[in-house]
Amino acid sequence: INSGSSLKMSLEKYSDELKETAAKMVRPGFGLLACDESTGTVGLRLESIGLENVEENRQIWRQLLFTTPELGNYISGAILFEETLYQSS
Repeated sequence: INSGSSLKMSLEKYSDELKETAAKMVRPGFGLLACDESTGTVGLRLESIGLENVEENRQIWRQLLFTTPELGNYISGAILFEETLYQSS
């Protein structure tokens, strides 16, 4: 199986959708929220304020970021750390 040809077919199939998504992500005047810090890096932030570096505290930290009032007025997307994909609030 040639994975290169599979990728090409996928890109062709979703080309318009990918272009639309990319255009929305780089809207003038908006930024991307980079919250893809590793568990170690976000742990340093938590520990600096006396909180233990455990998943629950990391989830609360990220939830604080995502629920900032009117956040959508300033960002067009977020870059996530893999751990975040499996969490819910």
